Formats: sequence, C-alpha cells, structure tokens
Amino acid sequence: MKTVASRSVICARSAFVLLIVAFLAGCQPSLLAGCRASSQCPEPLRAIDRPIQLERFMGDWYVIAHIPTFIEEDAYNGVERYRLAEDGTIPTTYTFNDGGLDGPLKTYHPRGFVHNRETSAEWRMRFVWPFKAAYLIVYLDDSYETTIIGVPDRAYAWIMARTKILPETRYQELVALLAGTGHDVAKLRRVPHR
Repeated sequence: MKTVASRSVICARSAFVLLIVAFLAGCQPSLLAGCRASSQCPEPLRAIDRPIQLERFMGDWYVIAHIPTFIEEDAYNGVERYRLAEDGTIPTTYTFNDGGLDGPLKTYHPRGFVHNRETSAEWRMRFVWPFKAAYLIVYLDDSYETTIIGVPDRAYAWIMARTKILPETRYQELVALLAGTGHDVAKLRRVPHR
C-alpha cells in the first residue's frame, strides 16, 4: 500500500514538473495548433529584421502591459532586467508583486541566448535547463525607450518601457502596433505600478 501511495506522489510530481517544463519550453496551446493545412492560419510571429544594439537594450524595462503567462496573470510592478554576460548570454531577472502593489514579491531568473546573431532581435529564454522558449523583439523604437516582445504563436506579449508610466497617446500607439502584429489585444492587461 505504501509503495502505491509513493508511486502516486511521484507520478503527480512528475506530471507537474512536465507541465511546467512544457510551458517554459514554449509548448503551450498555440493559435497555430490544428490549422497547419489551412490557408487561414497566421504565419508565426517574426522578430524585427533590423539589427539592434544589444548593449543598448540591456538594463531595466518596466512591463507596461502584457498578454500574460499563467505565472503573471495578477502581476503588479513588473520589471524585466537584462545584463549582457561576457559569454554573450543574457542573465535576466523578472520581478513583480503578485496580487497587488504590495503583494508578495516574485522573482524569476531565466537566461537569454541570442538566436539570430545578424539582428540580435530573436532570443531563446531558458527557465529550466535544457529547455528554451522563443523570445522575439517585434518592435523597438530608435531611442530604445519602448519595446514589444512576443512569442511565435502570439499567445503572450509584453509592452515594456524604460519608465513606469507612458503618456496615454504613446500607450495607445504601442497597443495599435501590437494589434498590427496579429495579437488579440482584447487579452491585453495593463500592469499597475506604484
């Protein structure tokens, strides 16, 4: 009886770990799933095709709005911090308060890997070794003050800026740019900041 109970616990833990790994590997349900043969299927999202200066992209980015993953559905004060390491990887720290402006602080430490060396606009993010998920810079202004990040199936997106608050007109411009990439902006959630 004890062996059966132990196996049940191990199976439950394994299923949970596999679920998390599948999510982090970018295997979440896709807008493209089941429509491979249809001409109505959207093309996978692509990163911008102009080169970015990776060093200028580093630093703090405030998450202004997002089509969130399940871990950040109730995020407040979201900040993504990038640092370029000597080996060319990008140690990242993502912090937010969960459930309110003063909610518990959540911190994640994925590592970025530049996938497209010509533009540096397409990365792979690793939350759990050895799995990596695609991370696409789909918009970046010339002053490196605002950016939009997406994933190939458009399931998630992040509008980020160097400041916590954007003028409403600028925010609406970024929402329109996101909509222009084929994202469902009805799913967009503004991230409150203190």
